[in-house]
Amino acid sequence: MWFIAIGCLLLLLKLAGLTVVATWPWWWIWIPFGLAALWWFIADASGLTKQREADKETARTEARRERHLDNMGLSFKKRRGGSTPGKPRVPTDER
Repeated sequence: MWFIAIGCLLLLLKLAGLTVVATWPWWWIWIPFGLAALWWFIADASGLTKQREADKETARTEARRERHLDNMGLSFKKRRGGSTPGKPRVPTDER
C-alpha cells in the first residue's frame, strides 16, 4: 500500500510540475508501482495473503462462538466469580 501511495504522490508532483520531481525521468515515477506489483506477486506466491485471510476468518469465527456461548450462559472464560471449566456458569445479578 505504501508503494502505491508514494507512486501516486510522485505522479501528482510530476504532472503538477511544482517540485524537482518534474525534472525526473518518467521511469523514476513508475518504480513504486512496479515495486507494488512485485510485492503483491511475492505475497500471493508465498501464501502470505491466504494466511492473513485465514487468520482473520478464524478470529471472527472464534469471537462469534464465544459471543453465542456467553449469550446462552455457557461461557467458560475466567470471570471474577471463578467459574469452573466444563460446567455452565450460573447467572447472577452482580456485574
